[in-house]
Amino acid sequence: MSAKRNLNIENIEEKDLPEAEGLIVKATGGFYYVKSAETVYECRARGIFRKEETSPLVGDWVTVSVLPGEKGYIKAIRERKNFLVRPPLANLDQLVMVISVAEPAPNLLVMDKLIAVAERCEVEPVIVFTKTDLAAPSPYSEIYRKAGFRVYEVCSLEHEGTDAVLKMLGGKISAFCGNSGAGKSSLLNDIFPGLCLSTAEISKKLGRGRHTTRHTELFELPGGGFVADTPGFSAIEMERVGVIRKDALQYCFREFEPYLLKCKFTGCSHVSEKGCAVLDAVRAGEIPESRHKNYCAMYEEAKQLKEWELDKEK
Repeated sequence: MSAKRNLNIENIEEKDLPEAEGLIVKATGGFYYVKSAETVYECRARGIFRKEETSPLVGDWVTVSVLPGEKGYIKAIRERKNFLVRPPLANLDQLVMVISVAEPAPNLLVMDKLIAVAERCEVEPVIVFTKTDLAAPSPYSEIYRKAGFRVYEVCSLEHEGTDAVLKMLGGKISAFCGNSGAGKSSLLNDIFPGLCLSTAEISKKLGRGRHTTRHTELFELPGGGFVADTPGFSAIEMERVGVIRKDALQYCFREFEPYLLKCKFTGCSHVSEKGCAVLDAVRAGEIPESRHKNYCAMYEEAKQLKEWELDKEK
């Protein structure tokens, strides 16, 4: 009998089934894998979600009606504190951006766009510079520490700085993103050598290999917390960077906040106006110049948006 037939949920009396609370750790092919205590349930979602145009996401805390054989169906989704569209993730505490300081060199505009997306979605950006054996990370670290972000510097080959990263992950749901070659996999393997082994052990349970579609998955860390590996920068909801309205963009640069109410004129764009407190702070070295330069580039992009693109936000 097929799994789908085993999960013929629409004809089941809800009141007759036990319930469990858990976290969606994987979603693929219409199936959701919900971790509740030591059990992972293979679930379908109730049809009511389709009617409400709501889809469960990896990272959602849900209520499951439990069926025999560690199967079930999702009957309720708790309120989310945030979510990303690509990759589809909910309730993230941190977006950990893994950036190599050399081979390849950092693209600060891409970094700042990703940070803006995270800030807008109320996900805390964390920056990890890798390959510190190839170049000094300090020119970049100083920019982002000054802007108010947590910054880590690691060399996975020498196991330098990785313990601090592991501690930072504890008890949180974190997504890792990074360009190919940035050292993301090396970092993950270094901070948790058993991760690959553990995922292999549970792959059969979670149905890995049954579907060819790329999927998002959370992996549990031994000290508590979950990590989601992501397909890369290009897939991290980049289309939503373009629909940050120009008037909202200023709030995605946290170092601007102390100055926003001090500009001479209301509606200041913080690009070139006289009497702009943000520009004064840039000239005084209180706001990193590169961050403001990238803000201006993003502001110009936002000015070119059409109304139908802005409607994506709604």
